[in-house]
Formats: sequence, C-alpha cells, structure tokens
Amino acid sequence: MRYDETKIDEAVLAVLYLTAWEEHGLTRAWKGIDWGASNRLHKRGLIDDPKNKNKSVIFTEEGLALARASAQRLFSSEPQR
Repeated sequence: MRYDETKIDEAVLAVLYLTAWEEHGLTRAWKGIDWGASNRLHKRGLIDDPKNKNKSVIFTEEGLALARASAQRLFSSEPQR
C-alpha cells in the first residue's frame, strides 16, 4: 500500500499539537515522532530543526496554526461546521 505523505505529515503535526505546551513564549511538543515525518515538517517550515539534543521541537507560527486546525478536524468529537 502506498501512503500519502502529506496526509501523514498533517496527522503527525496534529498529534504533536496534542502534546504541545507553552514555554518562554514558544509552543513546544515532544519529538518522539517518526524522523522522516519530522524532517518533512521541518523542510516545510512548520517546526524547527528536529536534529538537536532537545527532546522537543518548537512550532513555527504557521505550523502551530496548521497543527491546531488539523487536530480539530482530525480528532474533535464536536460536529464540524
């Protein structure tokens, strides 16, 4: 089976959002996510570079907005409008 990496990346971004927290004015998320997906999100400018010693990544403003919208669309139990 072939998978649509764009859809996978959107789901990964949404899952990252579910573990997100604010720290010193930045939104962070734990980076225990597939490296391929993390690298693609970084290349798209949605998170900072995941290749560092930190155990979390920082969302860009665009990444945070897309993550919030994706989490709502993919995982919300509320009816969509």
